[in-house]
Amino acid sequence: MSRDKLAKIAGLNIGIAAADTIIFSPGLLGIQLGGAGVLGTAFGATAILMSAIIFVYGNYSLLSNKQIIIHTSEIKTSEDCILALKEGYRKKTFEKDISMILEQIERFQKKKEVITDILLQKFNSTEMSYSKFESTIAEVENIFFINIKSIINKLNAFDEEEYSSLQKNNLKGKLSSELMNTKMAIYNEYISYVVKAIEDNEEILIKLDKLLLEVSRFNSLEDGEIEKMPAILSLDELIDRTKLYKS
Repeated sequence: MSRDKLAKIAGLNIGIAAADTIIFSPGLLGIQLGGAGVLGTAFGATAILMSAIIFVYGNYSLLSNKQIIIHTSEIKTSEDCILALKEGYRKKTFEKDISMILEQIERFQKKKEVITDILLQKFNSTEMSYSKFESTIAEVENIFFINIKSIINKLNAFDEEEYSSLQKNNLKGKLSSELMNTKMAIYNEYISYVVKAIEDNEEILIKLDKLLLEVSRFNSLEDGEIEKMPAILSLDELIDRTKLYKS
């Protein structure tokens, strides 16, 4: 059992004991069961019942609360990504990063909706012009979520407890300085990777902003003009670069 969980269990039980001491201690509230006051007796009985419920439920929750690891092979939708990221909140090291990624997902979805809405105002869904935009955005969305899946893999692999011990020098004396430095360097690589993936997705969002700006300027576009739009060229370059990297 982790030290963090032991500390939470100890804190819960000490808190329950302290509350009961305050309620029933003669020098404090001095509530007595079966005393002269009916209201005091009722309050005391309620306090005992609530203490028992909190003790049983609280300890059970802490003891049985295991992190759910969602593997990327199980992720099929953006909702699956969001669920997996929220599980990652248990790892304090990445709390701010996860909040940023969840915000990026929300922003991507909003931008995609707005771009699609504008395109449908300008083109029929069966036109080649619309199909070009739609296929480009779909491929960019795939890259966006590939980045997030890679982040989730890193979150799953990251040992928060060991990293915390390294930071606090809890392993000093058990491991040589060289080994500790090597381990810390590996964990720092995880952190750097997550930061870089967030930056890559932010770049995608900026490219979508530019596409949105360009699309909103035109009432109509010929097929040949679409391929020459700077925003489309930029997105196509990103798609080609990603395919080359994957191959």
